[in-house]
Amino acid sequence: MRKSSSSQINNNGYNSSSITDYYYFCPAKYNGKVNNSATSSSNYSKMKSECSTSQQYNNHCNNSTSATELSNRQIERLRSVLNQNVEIHGTENFPTLEISLHQLIVHMRRKLREAGITVNHVKMNGGAASFVLAAEEFAYSDLDLIFPISLATEEDFDKVRSTVFDALIELMPDTMNKKNLNPDSLRDIYIRKMVKVSDGDRWSLFSLHNDFGRCIELKFVDQMRRAFEFSVDSFHITLDRLLDDANESRPVIKAESMFGDIKEAMRHLNKRLIDTRNPEEIRGGGLLKYCHLLTRGYRATNNCRDMEKYMCSRFFIDFPDTHMQEIKLRSYLDNHFGNEDQMKYEYLQVLYRVIKESTICLMSHERRQTLSMVDRFRQQLSYNIFYNQQNCCYTTHMPKTTILYLPPNGAMHWIPVV
Repeated sequence: MRKSSSSQINNNGYNSSSITDYYYFCPAKYNGKVNNSATSSSNYSKMKSECSTSQQYNNHCNNSTSATELSNRQIERLRSVLNQNVEIHGTENFPTLEISLHQLIVHMRRKLREAGITVNHVKMNGGAASFVLAAEEFAYSDLDLIFPISLATEEDFDKVRSTVFDALIELMPDTMNKKNLNPDSLRDIYIRKMVKVSDGDRWSLFSLHNDFGRCIELKFVDQMRRAFEFSVDSFHITLDRLLDDANESRPVIKAESMFGDIKEAMRHLNKRLIDTRNPEEIRGGGLLKYCHLLTRGYRATNNCRDMEKYMCSRFFIDFPDTHMQEIKLRSYLDNHFGNEDQMKYEYLQVLYRVIKESTICLMSHERRQTLSMVDRFRQQLSYNIFYNQQNCCYTTHMPKTTILYLPPNGAMHWIPVV
């Protein structure tokens, strides 16, 4: 069973607790409510640590089987990703911040260094990194940027938080009255989600808001035992050569796979296969990401299908009641699908099937409650889709128009033509 824990919100907006290991804070969506989940040590007694220190995390690419150099084609694709403009949408009447990804990363790195934070590398992760390495292009929505830094004390976490807010304020137009902005208000305007992990692992995350689900996640990592969910999202590309000199003609850029064997991870990526190791180590079991990959046309390996029950079990350990499950699911849908109701509907179809077929850890009435919650979401989306389709097909009545013609021969009357 799970241990309960008392927690409190400290002055910097993070949730703090002595025994909880993951803290989720989504102020813009959930009115400042904090969701805590603490898991007893017995639930994790069999879980393995893949990377227990920041040195191991930063030096993972020393393993020759887990790293490779980018080809010229991959470098050009990486340049195109860095040169694209990204949008950080503000709530209410606040302006959208539009900037190239390259400029955003350089700006954030400069602000960190000005704050006295040592930044040796910046890495790209997530769908964007997979897009760069894949044999064929595909649409991606998640773009994760990793800043390996030292987070030895609570003051380090606070310094990172202040630096992120200062960087966002600098990006705002000069016409804005920036003097009245404070971290609490800015947090609700441009940041969709904040995460702080300081028990065992030490890292923090800031998800910048985008209405279309193309959110940029800034990850500041000291220690992270589990740095990937599935092999196809395990790639880290070190960006420093292009950040320092965007016009360098033949830069040497390395990519690594936190899955281990990069050739095997690349094979999974190009053949659109889903595979992982020890899903019980992943926060939420990787269940939501797994269903997302299935929705996008990826196929689970036999090994991964056999582990669906472990994904479900870990998900229900971390989110034991339907209220927490609903908040997590809504957050995931908003972060990854934006306003694409049809994709959300297809995703929920897959999630419903996986939970129904692979959940073995819940009582029958608990499983029914979760399936009812997912089905309710699905019905709401089907209504939205139907309503939008009806609006698209509906046209207003156009009155008949008569065109009149006045002959040039001095006639006194207009002649109707049409």
